Amino acid sequence: MTDAPPPAPPGRAALDPLVGSRVALRHHVGERDGRPLYTDAVGTLSDGGVRDGVATVVVATRRGDVVVARDAVVAVREVPPAVPRRAPWTDVARLQNLCADAWPALVDRPLGAWRLRAAGGFSGRANAAVAVGDPGVGTAAALSIVRGFAEEHGIAPRVLAPVGSPWSRAVRAEGWVPDAAHQPGPEVSTQVAACEALATDAPLPVRDSPADGWWDLVLGSSPTPAQRHVLASAGTRIAHLGFGSTGDLSGVVRLAVVDDHLHVSRLAVAPAARRSGVGTALVAGAARWGLEHGARWLVLQVSTADPGGLAFWASLGTTEHHRYHYLVPA
Repeated sequence: MTDAPPPAPPGRAALDPLVGSRVALRHHVGERDGRPLYTDAVGTLSDGGVRDGVATVVVATRRGDVVVARDAVVAVREVPPAVPRRAPWTDVARLQNLCADAWPALVDRPLGAWRLRAAGGFSGRANAAVAVGDPGVGTAAALSIVRGFAEEHGIAPRVLAPVGSPWSRAVRAEGWVPDAAHQPGPEVSTQVAACEALATDAPLPVRDSPADGWWDLVLGSSPTPAQRHVLASAGTRIAHLGFGSTGDLSGVVRLAVVDDHLHVSRLAVAPAARRSGVGTALVAGAARWGLEHGARWLVLQVSTADPGGLAFWASLGTTEHHRYHYLVPA
C-alpha cells in the first residue's frame, strides 16, 4: 500500500481572490520516509510573481515573508485579523512625552515622572497632568497636588493617562473617572506611521509663523495668548496650501519635530476645497518635510469619538500605537 499523493493545489482561482487578506496557507515542504511534509504560514497574502521560472505567492508573517510556490499550496483560507500587540509601557510613556513636548503648555511643571501642565484652558492636552510614570509621592498625594495646581492656574483638575496602563489604574483606584464632559470625548487614539511610507516629492510651503488666514481656518477667530503659545511657539512649523487667484488657503497643518518624530496636528481644509485631496497632500508633504528634518515617524492624536478623522488617517495607513483618556474627580 502506498501513501496517498499530496492534495491537489487549490489553483489560481482560489488564491487570487484572497490576495490582500490575512490567510492560513498550508503548503508542501518536502518528504520524510516517503511521506509528504506540510507547514502553515499565517499572514497577509500577496502575489509573489514568477521567481526562477516558478509562479509564487508571499505570506507576510510576523517573522517575515514566506515565499511559496503556487503548486506547493495545498489549502488556504481567510482568517480574522491578528490581535494587535500592545506597545510596551516604556514606549507609550516616551511617545506621550514627545507629544507633550510638541504641544507646549504655558506652564509645564515636573512632579516626579508626571507633568503638571496649564495653558489657560486651551485644549485638554495642555491643561492636564500627564501621568506616565512614578510621581514620586504616591498617587493619592500626587492627585492632591494636581488639584492644587489646577486651582492655582484656574483650570479644572484633570489627568491624562494611557488607557489600561498601571498609571491609569492607580488614578482610577483613587476615585477618578473618565471626563464625560470633555469634547468630543474623553478617549484619544495616538496614531503612528513611517514618514517614508507617506511622503511624496511634491513640495509643501512651510513657514515659521502662520500665514494670513491661518488662524481663521484653524480657530475661526484671532488667537488668545494661550492659543498662540501652544500652536505657534518656537520650534513649531506651519504648513499650508493655497488655491484660487486670491491666494486663499485651501488647507493648513501644524508641524513639530521632536527627536525622531514628526507631530502633526490642526489639519484643517477649507469648505470649498474638501474632498479634493488637499488633506492627503498636506500629510504627504508634511511627511517629506519631516524626513528632511530628521524625523522617521509621524505621530498624531485623534479622538475616538471622531469617526471621520479615524477613517481619514486609516485610509493613509496610520496605525494605533496606544490610547489615552482624561480622568477627573468623580
